[in-house]
Amino acid sequence: MENKDLHDVYLFGQVLGTHSFLLKDGFLQPDIYSEIDKQYFLPGGETGTAATVLASLGTSVLMDGTWIGTEVATMLKKFYSDKKVDLSSLTFTDDSGVVDYVVIAGLVRSPMGRFQNLFSTGERWWNIPREEDIACARVAAVDPYFRDESVLAAKICMKHDIPYVTIDSRHDSFLHKNAAVNVISHECSDQEYAGMTPEKVVELMQKETDGLTILTQGGGDMLYARRGEPVHRCKPFSVDVKSTLGAGDTFKAGCVYGLLHGMDDEKLVHFASACSAVAISRFPLPLYPPKLEEVQALLG
Repeated sequence: MENKDLHDVYLFGQVLGTHSFLLKDGFLQPDIYSEIDKQYFLPGGETGTAATVLASLGTSVLMDGTWIGTEVATMLKKFYSDKKVDLSSLTFTDDSGVVDYVVIAGLVRSPMGRFQNLFSTGERWWNIPREEDIACARVAAVDPYFRDESVLAAKICMKHDIPYVTIDSRHDSFLHKNAAVNVISHECSDQEYAGMTPEKVVELMQKETDGLTILTQGGGDMLYARRGEPVHRCKPFSVDVKSTLGAGDTFKAGCVYGLLHGMDDEKLVHFASACSAVAISRFPLPLYPPKLEEVQALLG
């Protein structure tokens, strides 16, 4: 197996270019003109955003996942050129690449893209995880969207005793059952567990793993528990919200950081919540990611 430089964190998942538009006077209305206040083209995706946040927190990252096309490649390489984010495992292609578009107004945002079409082709447009990449990390994050390759990344983590964080993985999935932390968004719970209370969702999930299950609910209380424990609650921090884009990805990054530094469950959830709170207080997140001193100041 090829020797690779050691990294704090290995990330596997969506890496893309995000066109974001912050509107000036409220969200879009049919047949009504909307003024764009700010717009950017910056790294996005669950893994791209997490890499940006982790680098800002002082962590070294190796990321892999989505194939990177020409529209994204130049921006991505320039953006990470002065950061501790290793792009060497990514595959760069000759097509335009994967992008999305997000319209934002305060607490409300609407993402747009062509992901349903991309996934429906049955073709793979992401890398197969490499064992040598994962083996050189201390902790990992594996997103569930890349089918067999996501499971393979998790299995390699297990082989090398590398704990991993995942997101939105069902209670009966391999990723959930073997994760150190699984963060479930309220969008996922609403879709996958319609009609169940948040408490019942956590109770279902905690029975299937020795890891930590966290259920986030936007501005509502976060719920978290391990097998055999009562369900704990954590209130989110109150901040002036500029944009919620990247809030969940930043929470995931905070969990990865907490796992890396051996935080107990309560400290990990509070730390991740503080990271997310700092993130939503500014726009755009990739240019102003949370710094460790900002997170610590919010924690008190």
